[in-house]
Amino acid sequence: MKVFSITLIIVLISGSVIGWTVPAGSDIAVVVNRDVPIDDLSFSELRKIVLGDRQYWSSNLRVTLLIRAPAARERDVILKNILEMTEAQYRQYWIGKVFRAENSTAPKSISSTAMAFSLLNHIPGSVAFVDAAQVPKNLKVVRLGGIMPGDKGYPLN
Repeated sequence: MKVFSITLIIVLISGSVIGWTVPAGSDIAVVVNRDVPIDDLSFSELRKIVLGDRQYWSSNLRVTLLIRAPAARERDVILKNILEMTEAQYRQYWIGKVFRAENSTAPKSISSTAMAFSLLNHIPGSVAFVDAAQVPKNLKVVRLGGIMPGDKGYPLN
């Protein structure tokens, strides 16, 4: 495992030295399970959800936050655009939040877009962040301040 990690680090460093870049892709959509009674969120409401400060959509529907694993573009966009945190700050934030019993659990870490879609379909109240170009028709994309992914001024790209 250490050999793989060292190899990956070398590849990433050499890639940045010779000018490789990760393609930007499309906007990152906020996607929810169909039972979530929300169609539009303000940026501050979204931030509260990602920080675990808003734990319920309604009185009986708990927010289940699904976040991509570290190094995924979706996670990087969330950390940079919504939270303005580094990966280390984000981890420390959630360790403290759970330790102080402000939340019973940290967000669920997901490894792929396919896993996000599966969990979104099976967990009531779930929310995830995925490449807008890949969202299937059976899931609901939430507008941010009235703006959909792909529209001018959309904040998650």
